[in-house]
Amino acid sequence: MIRSIEIDQYIETFPTNVQVVLKQLREIIRNAAPEAEEVISYKMPAYKQNGMLVYFAGYKNHIGFYPTGTGIEAFKEEFTPYKWSKGAVQFPIDKPLPVELITRIVQFRIKYNIDHNGYH
Repeated sequence: MIRSIEIDQYIETFPTNVQVVLKQLREIIRNAAPEAEEVISYKMPAYKQNGMLVYFAGYKNHIGFYPTGTGIEAFKEEFTPYKWSKGAVQFPIDKPLPVELITRIVQFRIKYNIDHNGYH
């Protein structure tokens, strides 16, 4: 996967502590979806493979992770430690990212896109 310069630029707009977490999340996604394309969509870093997989965004106190409604629905039981909604989950900046959970969500979205021809 080629790194997106636009995503590098996006990450650089945040304070250092947020950049660290954004870079970690980026690497988790890239490891889980090595064939995905990095893009900016809705002004956020996003990943495409047979359709959109996931998006993420930085904020002062959390990272927004957007695995579409299907990704949220499939894993909602595991989001109890986090604030979440029907389309997003918030990972606090001051806590470790749930690497294994994020990996499983991204892999689920890859399979979902293949099975459903890229439709959410």
